[in-house]
Amino acid sequence: MRLPIVISTILIATGMVVAQEKPEPFEAAIIPVKTLSGDSFNRLAKLLHVFGAKFSADDKLRTIVVYAPKDVVAQMRHMVEQLDQPGSEAAIGRNIELTLAFLRCFMSPQPNPNPLPVELEAVAKQLRAATQYKDIQLWDTSPLHIQEGKDTVHSFRLPDTLPNRSNAVSTGQLRIRPEAVVRKDTGRYVRFDVMDIRFKIPHITNIGGNGGLTPLQFDYIDVGLNTAGDVKEGQKTVLGKVSGIDEESAIFVVISLKILD
Repeated sequence: MRLPIVISTILIATGMVVAQEKPEPFEAAIIPVKTLSGDSFNRLAKLLHVFGAKFSADDKLRTIVVYAPKDVVAQMRHMVEQLDQPGSEAAIGRNIELTLAFLRCFMSPQPNPNPLPVELEAVAKQLRAATQYKDIQLWDTSPLHIQEGKDTVHSFRLPDTLPNRSNAVSTGQLRIRPEAVVRKDTGRYVRFDVMDIRFKIPHITNIGGNGGLTPLQFDYIDVGLNTAGDVKEGQKTVLGKVSGIDEESAIFVVISLKILD
């Protein structure tokens, strides 16, 4: 007579276990991505597949739309917050070869001009047409190897601007950060969120004289440019004009790059 009671007890216990293991309801959530874009955004989206959740990622809107259990949504949100930072595992990616060309531009012809390389003639033609500078010379170039998502700080020395003054050294320093590689209909671009280039250039303050008793005197001026934007692969792009050296001249900075796969 006790058997049915035993069976009923087992069924009740089993029912209680089933009730406790009822799956957690799903919820929909929108997770914003504030920093990453382009290829770095896509790397972030790929990393989120580890959760096995249903989601969609939109690079243009910079959002991750998730449909998953509440605890999974919370874990994905936490992971996005951790990786949506400069220098994170998702941010650092492709290697990039970059070259900066520094053009010295003058309103009037200069003695002993330096011939322009053929690949810069088109840029010089555009500058002559768009500005008052007619004599355009290549001052120097600076090749760099940089990495997507990573800060690069580089110091360099430029050819002397004062004749026969070996101690009058022109120097430069740049800080550059390629935020992401971005794909558009017209090709691949590198999106820079930091392009800060500074020059320290000797400037004559006293030409000297008095039979050589008074030597030429000079001081240094600090000039530069700070910009950001998208630069197309395989195309020469003028970043901007550096003025303030004197009234008759300026520096134009030209960038070209190649994305390494």
